[in-house]
Amino acid sequence: MSHIAAASDVFHAVSDPTRRAILDGLRSGSAPVSEIAARFRVSRPAISKHLSVLRRAQLVREHRSGRQRIYALAPDRLEDIAHWIESYRVFWQGNLLGLKRHLEGDPP
Repeated sequence: MSHIAAASDVFHAVSDPTRRAILDGLRSGSAPVSEIAARFRVSRPAISKHLSVLRRAQLVREHRSGRQRIYALAPDRLEDIAHWIESYRVFWQGNLLGLKRHLEGDPP
């Protein structure tokens, strides 16, 4: 898979508020599907679909323990998002500094 396609999968995966909430919940540690699903008002099959999207984007890892599927956060792929956001932070800091100078009457 190309780097662009992989980054696209990550952005798609975190575009959904339920998937972001699942990731937030896994920050405290691994959890079985049943425990993850219990936190939401959607069906367990819907949560399984969300977990599948997160797994394909390599944002979570799955392993089996008996009959349970246990999910854990795999945060390395979030670096794609962090790098993208960082480029905008630099952009906005420069623009806000320019706006401040303009408003205060300072020459550029």
